[in-house]
Amino acid sequence: MKKAVSLLTAACLAVSLAACGATETASSSSAESTSSAAESTEAASSETSAASESTDAAATSYTIGICQLMQHDALDAATQGFKDAVTEALGDSVTFDEQNAQGDSNTCSTIINSFVSNDVDLILANATAALQAAQAGTNTIPVLGTSVTEYGVALGIDDFSGTVGGNISGTSDLAPLDQQAQMVKDLFPDAKTVGLLYCSAEANSQYQVDTVRGYLEDMGYTCEDYAFSDSNDLATVCTSAAGASDVIYIPTDNTAANNTEIINNICQPAGVPVVAGEEGICKGCGVATLSISYYDLGVATGKMAVKILTGESDISTMPIEYAPEFTKEYNPTICEALGITVPDDYVAIPE
Repeated sequence: MKKAVSLLTAACLAVSLAACGATETASSSSAESTSSAAESTEAASSETSAASESTDAAATSYTIGICQLMQHDALDAATQGFKDAVTEALGDSVTFDEQNAQGDSNTCSTIINSFVSNDVDLILANATAALQAAQAGTNTIPVLGTSVTEYGVALGIDDFSGTVGGNISGTSDLAPLDQQAQMVKDLFPDAKTVGLLYCSAEANSQYQVDTVRGYLEDMGYTCEDYAFSDSNDLATVCTSAAGASDVIYIPTDNTAANNTEIINNICQPAGVPVVAGEEGICKGCGVATLSISYYDLGVATGKMAVKILTGESDISTMPIEYAPEFTKEYNPTICEALGITVPDDYVAIPE
């Protein structure tokens, strides 16, 4: 009987141990399953986070198309200032697609259309013809102009209030035209006739000439327009102007800026001084100018671009910005050749 009880007790213990083992095995299996599920969830979360980071990285990568009408000192400086300002703010996240139209407005249109096809994030239109091409090419991609004198004239906006609206804004290179006219009076008070030399294909050149003419005529000068259509007839028109004028005024004009050697080779031997609308023209063929820094103008445009790209500002509400400072400058070489002495408040144009 004792033996039977002992066997029964042993059997019960065996069953109990087996049950405990099974419970521990099930518990272990459940823990492993839970751990595996957690690891899977963590992996999925990691992948989602990586994908999110990748999307964020893609969102902060920008392509800016730059269309520059032609190559000369003023436009080159504006483009460089723009690129420097954007790069300083956004670093390597920006790629520039920089193209030069070599003075051809039709090429500007081709360049702009390529930017639109490539869906760039922003367009810099450097000079009036480039801006006009951008206006015609897109109404969705943000467009910033620079080296543009008067946006209302350039874009055909009546009663321009200072803000273009839509997808266009930018910076203006307009220096006070009344002060430019006053420079002619200060430097050449005894002159009688002023020739106004400019490219008729540039709407903003016409605007400047019309405005300056009014100031000069109020001062008692007789003014005559000498408009050339392009560089091909510049020499002929300039020769006529030099032969009939005591002083020549050239506004901020891209074609003139790109052909200052032709102008200087005619005007300096004829003894006719040129008052220019900007530093680059004055450096090549003028005696004096009231000028701005085109590099600084480009920097201001670049800062506008950063605000647009980062969503800080809405381009449709951004007013046109103007140069904050103007400097009276003179060309020492040409002034010396023509025997002209300028007042003390003029600064020599750097070599």
